[in-house]
Amino acid sequence: MIRHTFSNLVLLWSITHGFYGPGGIHHASKNQSWNNQNLSSVPLDLDVRLRRLDLSDNFITQLHAFALPCLEELDLSGNQMDLISEAAFGNLARLEHLNLSRNRLSVSLGSNSKALRSLGGLRSLDISMNGLSNGAAELLLRNKSSLDQLNMTGNVLIKLSPSLFGESRSIRSLIIEDNLISEIAPQTFEPLSRLESLNLARNNLAFICDFTLHQVKYLNLSRNSVEFFVTPEDAVLYSLEVLDLSHNKLLYFPVLPKMNRLKYLHLQNNLLGALDSEAVMVTEVNSLYQDVVNETTLQKNYFHANWRLMPLVYIDLSFNRFASFPLETLSLLNSLETLNFSHNCLQNINWDVRNYSDPRQVRQIIFHSLKHLDLQGNGLTHLPLLFLKALTQIETLNLQDNSLQPCGMLSGSLPKDRIDFDHFCTAFGQLKTLKHLNLGENNIKILPPNAFQGTSLVSLNLAKNLHMLIHEMALEAVQTTLQSLIISGININSSGLSLPCMPALTEINISNNKLNATPSSLGCSPLKVIDVRNNDFMTINYSLVEVVSTNLTTVYISGNHFNCCDSRWLTVLNDMRIELPDISQAECFTQERNLTMSEYLKSPLFYCSFERDGQGVHFGGMVITLLFVTVFSLVLIFFGRKLCCTPGSSVV
Repeated sequence: MIRHTFSNLVLLWSITHGFYGPGGIHHASKNQSWNNQNLSSVPLDLDVRLRRLDLSDNFITQLHAFALPCLEELDLSGNQMDLISEAAFGNLARLEHLNLSRNRLSVSLGSNSKALRSLGGLRSLDISMNGLSNGAAELLLRNKSSLDQLNMTGNVLIKLSPSLFGESRSIRSLIIEDNLISEIAPQTFEPLSRLESLNLARNNLAFICDFTLHQVKYLNLSRNSVEFFVTPEDAVLYSLEVLDLSHNKLLYFPVLPKMNRLKYLHLQNNLLGALDSEAVMVTEVNSLYQDVVNETTLQKNYFHANWRLMPLVYIDLSFNRFASFPLETLSLLNSLETLNFSHNCLQNINWDVRNYSDPRQVRQIIFHSLKHLDLQGNGLTHLPLLFLKALTQIETLNLQDNSLQPCGMLSGSLPKDRIDFDHFCTAFGQLKTLKHLNLGENNIKILPPNAFQGTSLVSLNLAKNLHMLIHEMALEAVQTTLQSLIISGININSSGLSLPCMPALTEINISNNKLNATPSSLGCSPLKVIDVRNNDFMTINYSLVEVVSTNLTTVYISGNHFNCCDSRWLTVLNDMRIELPDISQAECFTQERNLTMSEYLKSPLFYCSFERDGQGVHFGGMVITLLFVTVFSLVLIFFGRKLCCTPGSSVV
């Protein structure tokens, strides 16, 4: 019995101390972090059962052999390590993920490369920011046949050649960003049959004239000096889905594979459009292609023929030099859903489209799938009817920071054919599918009656149209569909703001104006968010707060001059736990002082006890005076009676 009890105690002690004989039970952590602990060497008491070890951001300059046979992930980044002994990784048989970023591996290259050579089973390796040249990188990549992910960002590679990846042809994801690469030798990447993601951003590449990487799905060439991108014609299907050529020096649209799966194309921050007209640009692209591939028998417009086949759903052309809108080229993209054309040099969209049949007729083109169009930051004064009619599926239109004026309901005395929409205003009613419209910063003079009749707007932004007059019937056409309305920063006062009943409105922003009252019609709306910042409010309509409080979640109130003692609305909001994100910046005033709203809410009765019902601070004084007179009178009466009743006093 005693022996059995003793055995149980030994077992209990073993379990609680994480050890029970060879191969026994243990509950030790599989992960351990020594990140940023000012270590100068690897700790000696590491658990041999560790699977993940983080030694990053320390001062380990030399690495010697250590035995962690179960280790799968090791992070040694940020140590300025310059020497790894040849046997350092000899006892890390299961290591698959190694991060050596931000060290000095190029210093003791011989020993370091031999140490890494012993890790033939690595799946991911990060040797970024180590000052590695082409030769040094090649040595470190020896015996890496299992490598799946490789990061060489921030080194000093100049030219990429086939020998660099000769022993690591299983790479699937490769990052060589922020080096000095100006040349890529033929067959450098082609043998990497599993390569799907290639990042060559922030280098010195000037052109891509023979793109033949059929296996790559994601290619990032942003922030180079690329002037043109050309793919030779072949009958092989390319896997490319995302191409990033942003922040380069492109003058032409890229000539992309004839057969591809490309969905996302990033061309922002280039020189596209600098060749003036679309026709000139298309001609130049075709000529360039013929020169690059040395072919003279191609069809007349090879560029458009290929462009028509692309399954693009997204293209970013922002921050380029377009003075005219490339209508025909972009309309060929039948799957295009999102187009960012913001921050170009457009002033008008001229309907300069080639007519293949009758020269006396205007050729109408259609953007069959386009749902989201961003034209912010151009100089547009109008959108022509033909362009609006081409946007048959448009849902979101961003026209912020232009000079557009909306058309309104046609006057009965003015025939429709006498109104020149193309030069005076934009007829948004043509956009039957439009749901989200941004007209902020357009210097709109007047929002006319039924300005959006024919649309089904869900959100409308009219911010920063200084001194804009809003007709009382301007929003009637969308009053049943509008859910979000922004009328911020138009310098309007309460007498100039008349809104219809909007039974779907959940969010309204009327901040940065001169309002002292909210429109009574807002009581019709199931408002969730109200923004009244930076106005002239002294109070908010209590009855409105009561009506909308059922759905209300957030109210912004700072920048007004509220009366602390006329704040039933604030008490209701506070009691119902409505979120007031800027309550600490909001202020209110009493006759004696200004307070922050949060300070007032701590003791509202204290600050306003003498100011209720319009009596002001004198009410308290009157009460004190009345009490004093009453007490004094009672004292006089008391002493008078006592004097009359004193013995020995008599009347003669």
